[in-house]
Amino acid sequence: MTLTFALPSDNSVPLHVIAQPDLEDWVKDQPDAVQNWVTNNGFTGAMGQTLLLPGTDDAPLCALAGYGKPAGRARKRFPLAAAAEALPKGTYHIASGVPKDSLETECFGWLMTGYAFDRYANQSPAKARLVAPDGIDAARLEVLAKAEALIRDLVNTPASDMGPEQLQATSEGLAQEFGASCSVIAGDALLDQNVPMIHTVGRAAAQEPRLIEMNWGTAGPKLTLVGKGVCFDTGGLNLKPGASMGLMKKDMGGAANVLGLARMIMALNLPLQLRVLIPAVENSVAGNAFRPGDILTSRKGLTVEINNTDAEGRLVLADALALADEGKPDLVISMATLTGAARVAVGTDLAPYFTDSDDAADALTRAARKAADPVWRMPFHDPYEGLIEPGIADLDNAPAGGFGGSITAALFLRRFVGDSRYMHFDIFSWQRSNEPGRSKGGFGQGPRALLTALPELLDL
Repeated sequence: MTLTFALPSDNSVPLHVIAQPDLEDWVKDQPDAVQNWVTNNGFTGAMGQTLLLPGTDDAPLCALAGYGKPAGRARKRFPLAAAAEALPKGTYHIASGVPKDSLETECFGWLMTGYAFDRYANQSPAKARLVAPDGIDAARLEVLAKAEALIRDLVNTPASDMGPEQLQATSEGLAQEFGASCSVIAGDALLDQNVPMIHTVGRAAAQEPRLIEMNWGTAGPKLTLVGKGVCFDTGGLNLKPGASMGLMKKDMGGAANVLGLARMIMALNLPLQLRVLIPAVENSVAGNAFRPGDILTSRKGLTVEINNTDAEGRLVLADALALADEGKPDLVISMATLTGAARVAVGTDLAPYFTDSDDAADALTRAARKAADPVWRMPFHDPYEGLIEPGIADLDNAPAGGFGGSITAALFLRRFVGDSRYMHFDIFSWQRSNEPGRSKGGFGQGPRALLTALPELLDL
């Protein structure tokens, strides 16, 4: 798996990226032999179409990559990656055709064509390598690609090999790589350290529940990232039907995305103080599993009535958010594969998020567009607060009715953050089918947008 740019070489093949509307003008400026070759081989400039033009020796004269039409490119995250996946093995450099404002995005997409999840079987990622064009920050893009690969690997790995213990090992390895500290509270020590809801959700599993904490940086604004690490979610005693369990290995996607963002921050040496909190559990069924109707007391002292054991992610996040807030950070960001309601609202391609700050939302919107990492703001709608107040306890983990489920979950989480600025992401973190630069399976949602927005969010 190669997620780096090729070194500049005299042997790299010039690549002309040609949109369909521009093909005629490009062709008419070429020698007759080139015009005939393009016409006879049926090259039209359709997205993903490629053509090698023969040279005078064994090396090709150049390569053509179809860039399609503007309407088609608007439907793809990384249009050039479609051609990168189709090109034969070799090293290429972009000679023409990619708009300057799209160059970094297209180069990142090209890098990600080299990703393959090959832990259990051989895969065939794209073999075409790209020389970094002038005008891009190649080192930064390679950092982003490596972090994206980490996210994808974590989400793709099944729960048999990615339980709380393995999530801890990954966090410890990342901390060691970048000189961060990493500590863990596991098992009954969670009760001793007053993070009881993490213990309750995970106590029925074979692997002990745990809270993973990583700290890095000693100066600058304080950023705390909280990622939902439910390594498998059966639904608990409110057992999911079989079809709904099929993707539950990805229920730790929030933790995966947080770790990917943390990797970016540390690798780029951003001037901030980073804290990462990951409640890592498996929501299993056993005699000691928590039950519908139970009332839990959280770290913050708020009581929670359990009306559905399948709404467990907000429980483990709540204790972690309360702990995060105690550190008085400048910004808290939580990420979770939390609600099906968010998928109904915006589908699987957009990353919905919540914030009370219009300025933060504006910054994130601009950053997401620049990073080709689309997000969509959802409301912390205060009139719905009453829906999460059951009367018998302070909070209800699964309000009846089902309406506004993503919003009520976010409002629930906000109750556990005090004065700290807070953003919450309710992501899917799964690509349902192969797309250029995005293979089917786990993928990052939000980290690149957040990384791009951090200088404005934290005045870096």
